[in-house]
This record gives sequence, C-alpha cells and structure tokens, in this order.
Amino acid sequence: MPQRSPAASTPLVLINKGGGSAGDDAAKDIRAALRSHGIDADVETVDGAKAANRAAAAVKKGVKLVIAAGGDGTMSAVAGALADTKTALGMIPLGTLNHLARDLCIPLEIEEAAAVLSTGKTQKIDLAELNGRVFVNNSAIGLYPLMVVDREAQQKRLGRSKRLAMIVASLRTLVRFRHQRLSLTVNDSKERIDTPLLFVGNNDYRTDIGGAGKRESLDGGHLCVMVMRHNNRRGLIAAAIRALFNRTRDDDMIRLEDVERLRVDSSRQSLTVSLDGEVLSQSTPLDYRIRKRALSVVTPRAGTKP
Repeated sequence: MPQRSPAASTPLVLINKGGGSAGDDAAKDIRAALRSHGIDADVETVDGAKAANRAAAAVKKGVKLVIAAGGDGTMSAVAGALADTKTALGMIPLGTLNHLARDLCIPLEIEEAAAVLSTGKTQKIDLAELNGRVFVNNSAIGLYPLMVVDREAQQKRLGRSKRLAMIVASLRTLVRFRHQRLSLTVNDSKERIDTPLLFVGNNDYRTDIGGAGKRESLDGGHLCVMVMRHNNRRGLIAAAIRALFNRTRDDDMIRLEDVERLRVDSSRQSLTVSLDGEVLSQSTPLDYRIRKRALSVVTPRAGTKP
C-alpha cells in the first residue's frame, strides 16, 4: 500500500490578499493561531483570481484540507476547485459579510476559526452552479447587479464609502427602474415572467424579519428561486424600503418550490448577473443547477459555540 507523502498530509492555507480584513499581519496571525491548535500548515498569500488554481493544484497533490482565508468570493473560488474531490474546505472568514461562514456557524475570529479546524467535523454541503461556474451563496438578475455596478463606479471615481455609494446607487437604480421579461424553465416547466429582480440561492433563504438572508440548511438539495412580484415603481420602492429595515413581507417575493434546475432566457444576448457579490455579463440562456453534497467542509461539532 503506497504511503501518503508529507506534502499531502500538510494543510494548505490560501489567504486572499485583497479579501476584506486580510492585512499584512494576516499570514503571521493565521499561522500562529493554527499552530496553537496543533495544525502545522503551508500558508500562502495569493491574488484572489489565483486562489482557485492553487486549490486545484493542491487537490492534484493529494492535499486533504485547503483552508480559505478571505471573504465569500474567496470561499466560492476555492469551493469550485474542491467540488466533488476528496479535499475538504476549511474556512477562516476575513470578509465583510461572510455569509457562508455565518450560515455554517464558523466563528469570525481567527483564533476561534482555527479551533474549529482542529476540533470540528467534516460535513457535505450543496453547491450551486451557473453555466458551469460554482457559487456558494446566491446569484441575482435585475436591479441588484445594476446597483453593484453603480456602487463600484462611485467608489472608484469619487472615493465614496461602500455604504454611501450603495445608498446612492440604490436610489438611482430605483429611479431608472424598468422590469425585464424573462423566460424561466423550472426543472421541465416553462413560463414567462416580467420582474425587476430574480434571485437564485444555494438552498433556502429566509425572508422573515427574524432571519432574513439566512439559511438553516446547506444540504437541502435544491435552489432557492424567488421572483419579485412588483412591476411598478411605487410597489418596488415600498418593497425596497421594507428590505432596508429588515421588514420584508412574504408577498414581496414569489418563491418557486423544489427547483433543481433553472434555465433563464431573454430576448437579450446577455444579462448582467451577480454571483456571490461579483458582477458578470453572461450570455443567454443562463443555466443554473444544484450540485448535491458536492463539497466537504469543516464545521463546528454540535454543542460547541459558533
């Protein structure tokens, strides 16, 4: 029986140097935190765009654990490289929102996240996919990606804070509001809709006041597909205001049930789409699907504090 090489047994940490709070001391802090919990790892600081390639190379070498240190974009990129392999994903959240880490109860402090990597369990979770590209959280078509494009342009040109730029972008996008006509094929059923916003999530997202934007499970085996029903500016603005104050109503969005595959088509040759916070232009049609239990991830054991 062939012996496993030392390199294969050593975890690899990939720190996105442009991800959230990843400062100059991140590598030193992460290395020290892991060692304090008995983990001796190879630590690399990489450009976000190269994280997936480095993770894929680690898989080929037989590395059993790749630890992503960054925000949701970093987690998404590394998860895509580890999907359907024997290599597990570990997480050290360094981003602004850290949606995936929060939904999996991963602590947001480096020291506590390192403790989970030492004492946690490995579980399988679902991934979602758009035109062959993996995402861990969600995707949107319509108003939201347009707001993000406007926000990023303001930050670059005017130096505005992310929060202020998003408020201005939201107001301008609402003023320019117009719906899109989309053709949806849900599993094998086809229908046309007019909507300002289509949301596609990896498993069910809550819309109630107490848990809006959260997921209770990441292994439910389906996409969360929601369509904003408001087709006039007044209704849209009212729904947007409720969302800002975390008071979303159930009837603001129509939820489509038991979706495993979704095709989105349009008269346009391409659509602007957000994917785990990144905005892309994608040629139509857009093909979404759920990849059931495609990723192994290290999470806290039951009874431990997140």
